[in-house]
Amino acid sequence: MFDYLIVGSGLFGSVFACEAKKKGKSCLVIEKRSHIGGNVYTEVLNDIQVHKYGAHIFHTSNKQVWDYVNQFAKFNNYINSPLAVYQDEIYNLPFNMNTFNKLWGVRTPEEAKKRIAAQTKDHNIMEPKNLEEQALKLVGNDIYEKLIKGYTEKQWGCKCSELPAFIINRLPLRFVYDNNYYDVKYQGIPVGGYTNIIEKLLDGIEVRLNTDYFTFIKQNNGIAKKVVFTGMIDEFFEYQYGALEYRSLRFETETLAMENYQGNAVVNYTDAIIPYTRIIEHKHFEFGKQAETVITREYSVSWQMGNEPYYPINIEKNSNLLKKYQALAENHDDVIFGGRLGTYQYLNMDEVIAASLKAVNRA
Repeated sequence: MFDYLIVGSGLFGSVFACEAKKKGKSCLVIEKRSHIGGNVYTEVLNDIQVHKYGAHIFHTSNKQVWDYVNQFAKFNNYINSPLAVYQDEIYNLPFNMNTFNKLWGVRTPEEAKKRIAAQTKDHNIMEPKNLEEQALKLVGNDIYEKLIKGYTEKQWGCKCSELPAFIINRLPLRFVYDNNYYDVKYQGIPVGGYTNIIEKLLDGIEVRLNTDYFTFIKQNNGIAKKVVFTGMIDEFFEYQYGALEYRSLRFETETLAMENYQGNAVVNYTDAIIPYTRIIEHKHFEFGKQAETVITREYSVSWQMGNEPYYPINIEKNSNLLKKYQALAENHDDVIFGGRLGTYQYLNMDEVIAASLKAVNRA
């Protein structure tokens, strides 16, 4: 009946469907959630575009991708400049001269570099055995204790001394007074939200919501010539080598009867005693002036089968397991695996779009 059965209506699946339709191909998109858009889905609460599954700031240096998404939305000039709260102290992210000035009172890059070099020298770590030692080698004690340790342990659910060193092969230290988190050419938030982009991508394409692929395909085997699968690659192969590991997220969203709660869109909480990793105040993504505000507290939680997977855990045993599933995938010419879950990679939005455009051109 269809050229492509596309599993998942996130960016990869929606871009693929849009471009395949332009080539005259027929597509059916199925989505297990009750809405389109995957994790970039935005919903309107009190006239505020709420990022339901965490903050999504579009950023890229890929002009082809930037031009592509601008066909579907106008992007504002939002610049991601998150803050970090440690106890009663507030710091700018990424680590830059404003951060170093608040930490040590230094004013020049030379002073900051000397302070960092002195702290890393004190630890004299030549071959880091874990993430903690790697961080101390790279940035020293002050930055690690206040801005890395607590946040990282909440994010991963274990102590930094138990995490592999390669997770932070580098830490961005910027010796300029610039709070722009992303060192890219293009950045912004789509006016009207990401859901509006997905709706335009899927215009004229049949979409079935609340539809689980594995149940659907048993009843509709042979419904399409090819499958575009953006779910978990290990689940596709029935976990025959075992399950890949993920971290999951939990969100608590509430409306507050005030105009402005925290004065910034994203504030990270780096103290381990605070259970959530960050608070998002959604109206600031679009410079909102509404009388009320909507905030979301984000918690990093352990993943179990049945939970929503968000972040792949790219440690050695998972990398080895992934290779086995990739070998199986190579023998399935009728299936295209894409997106974060289909490739088991942490991909930014622009990387997902670029990969989808490449895949549909090769299909």
